[in-house]
Amino acid sequence: MGEEVEAQEFSRADRTRYREKVRRNLDVFARMLREAAFDTDDPMTGLEVELNLVDEAGDPALKNAEALEAIADEAFQTELGLFNVEINVPPVKLREGGLDTFEEMLRTDLNEAEAKSSAVGAHMVMIGILPTLAPDHMTAGSISANPRYKLLGEQILDARGEDIAISIAGPGNQDRLETTTDSIVPEAACTSTQLHVQTSPDTFAEYWNASQVISSVQLALCANSPYLLGQELWRETRIPLFEQSTDTRSEELKAQGVRPRVWFGERWINSVFDLFEENVRYFPALLPVTDDEDPLAVLEDGGVPTLPELKLHNGTIYRWNRPVYDIAGGVPHLRVENRVLAAGPTVADTVANAAFYFGLVRALAESERPLWSQMSFSAAEENFHVAAQHGIDAQLYWPGVGQVSATELTLRRLLPMAREGLDAWGVEGATSDRLLGIIEQRCLLQTNGAEWFVRRMHEREAAGGTERFDALRATLGEYRERMHTNEPVHTWD
Repeated sequence: MGEEVEAQEFSRADRTRYREKVRRNLDVFARMLREAAFDTDDPMTGLEVELNLVDEAGDPALKNAEALEAIADEAFQTELGLFNVEINVPPVKLREGGLDTFEEMLRTDLNEAEAKSSAVGAHMVMIGILPTLAPDHMTAGSISANPRYKLLGEQILDARGEDIAISIAGPGNQDRLETTTDSIVPEAACTSTQLHVQTSPDTFAEYWNASQVISSVQLALCANSPYLLGQELWRETRIPLFEQSTDTRSEELKAQGVRPRVWFGERWINSVFDLFEENVRYFPALLPVTDDEDPLAVLEDGGVPTLPELKLHNGTIYRWNRPVYDIAGGVPHLRVENRVLAAGPTVADTVANAAFYFGLVRALAESERPLWSQMSFSAAEENFHVAAQHGIDAQLYWPGVGQVSATELTLRRLLPMAREGLDAWGVEGATSDRLLGIIEQRCLLQTNGAEWFVRRMHEREAAGGTERFDALRATLGEYRERMHTNEPVHTWD
C-alpha cells in the first residue's frame, strides 16, 4: 500500500525543503552502505497479494471498507480501488519450510476472509485485472478514502497537466482500447502478487539484475490479465495499463526522453545505491512530505535512521523490481521487491510462482558467469514487453540460445536452475518437486490463467447468443469456483 500520508496541500517551499531532505537521506544511505551492519545472516522472503472484490453476479463490489471491517484482520489492508484489498503474509525463511508456510497461511487467511466478506456482499477473486470492470467503474468515485490515494491522484494529474490517455491493442488489433481518464483509478485495476527477497548490500545488484532478466519468463508463464473494459488485449494487460495510468509525462516530455515513473529501468546496476540515486536524480517528488528526523544525527548517535523521505519517494516510483530499504528489530535490511506477477489464479499457482522466482533468482545471482553480462539491457526490456503481450506463447531472446519459446526455455534450462536455487535456500526436495511440477505442467499444457480465460471466452462466443460482458461474468464465475478448489489452473480443463 505504501507509506501513509495525511491529506494536505504542498507549497513551492515544501518541494524545495523535501528535495534537500531527500538528498540528505541519500547521502546518509550511502554512508550506511559503507559502514552500517545490515541484517544479512539469514535472509527472509515475503509475499503480498492484491485481490479484487465482486458481487454475486461477478461485477465489481465497491465495498473494501465494509469487507475489511468484517474481516477484522491486520493482515488485510486497503488498496487504491474500492474493489481492492491486499493481504500481507508474514515473512518466512525458506529453509524452515517457508513455501509450505506461505501456502498454508495464504489459504487459511483467504478462506476465513472470504467467509466474512461474503456476508457484506463482497467475494474475493485473485486475478490480475477484473474482467467485468466497466467504464463507469473507472471514475474518481471508485478510489478508496485513504488520503494517500487522493493526494497521489492529484499530484500525478497536476504533473501531467492533462487527462491520462490509455491506448492498448489486442492480438491482431481485433480488440483495441482507446480511452482517457481524469483519475488514477485505472491503476486500481492492476492487482499483483509481490515477492520479496532479502539480500546483503554486497549481493543486492546480483539479485536485482537477475530479477530483471527473468521477469519476462515470469510474465510469460504466469500471465493472468487478458481482458480490460470488455476488450481482449495483452495476455498481461496489467503491464501497459499500469505504465500508462500513472504516467506523469506529456507527449512533449516523452519526446524529450524524460523517464516514466513506471519503469523497467535502463541499465544493469553495480549497487543498490544506483537505483536510489537514479530515483532522486530523475524524478521530482509527488508527495513532498518532510519528517523531523535528522538522519545524520541519528546515525552518529548509534541509531538506525528511518530515512522517511527517501522511502516515501521510492514508493512513488514504480519499478517492476523495486529496491526496498527497511528496518526490522532495530536492524536495517535491503530487499528486492518483485512486482511483475498478476494475482492468482489459485493459492497453489501463486506459491508455485514464488518457488520458481526464489529458486531461479538465487541460481542466477550466484552464477559464476552472470547472465546479464551476456545480454544487453534493451534485450531484457524487449523480452519483458513481448512476454506481457503474448503470454505463454511468447518467443524470447536468451543468451546462447537465440530466439526460443518461453516454455521450451523453462523446461530445458530454467526449471533445473530453479531446483538448484531452492536446494541452496534449503527447501525440502518434496516441496520443490511439487511446486516446480506445477510450472512444468503449465509449460507442457500451454495453459496459464490468461490462456484458460481466453479459451473459455472464445468457446462461449463461438456458441453465440451471449453478449461480451455476460460471457465475461459467466467465465469469471467459473474461474472463481475453480479458484476455491485450489487445483492449479493447468488442471482446469
